[in-house]
Amino acid sequence: MTSPLTARDRAKAERSDALLHAAARLFAARGYTGVSLEDIGAAVGVSGPAVYRHFAGKQALLGAVLVKVSHDLVDGGERVAALTDDADERMRGLIRFHVDFALGNAEVIQVQDRDVAHLAEADRAEVRRLQRAYIELWMDALAAVDRPAAVERDELRLRVQACFGLINSTPHSTRAATRRHSATATVLAAMADAALRAVS
Repeated sequence: MTSPLTARDRAKAERSDALLHAAARLFAARGYTGVSLEDIGAAVGVSGPAVYRHFAGKQALLGAVLVKVSHDLVDGGERVAALTDDADERMRGLIRFHVDFALGNAEVIQVQDRDVAHLAEADRAEVRRLQRAYIELWMDALAAVDRPAAVERDELRLRVQACFGLINSTPHSTRAATRRHSATATVLAAMADAALRAVS
């Protein structure tokens, strides 16, 4: 039986979440090498050394940010894929999910694109494992849409990764106000759907 969380446990979890959000925001704005632990701590009102109560260091913070976003994508994608047995609706659901995720998590997408090389080896391996799982989830969904064409797995992977490139480029090329506009998600989802289903 799991013991209930104490007020201290909740406060620690909230501070850890705040540090993760601050780290993602600062890494996106300045790059991993342009941010110190003192910067991250100051963003949530604590000293740099106090960050060590939650994370082993700056590299551990980067790992926590990118491993979490990778888990969130896999877990969210699996939930979406399980909602329907209709192949076309499943594919559209995954597209909508990823578009919403990219538009709502632009800072983390930027960090993942630019700073993954700074991860510790174990965190990099875990991020890569989760990325492969997410790509495979999409490939399976796309294969179901393409039946009975029986598209080769290499082509499915190419189309899925190209679709991710299209969607994930949006945080780099649009202003925050544009990303929040509902029409942005609609247009981006339609473009991703068309690109994903392109015939070789």
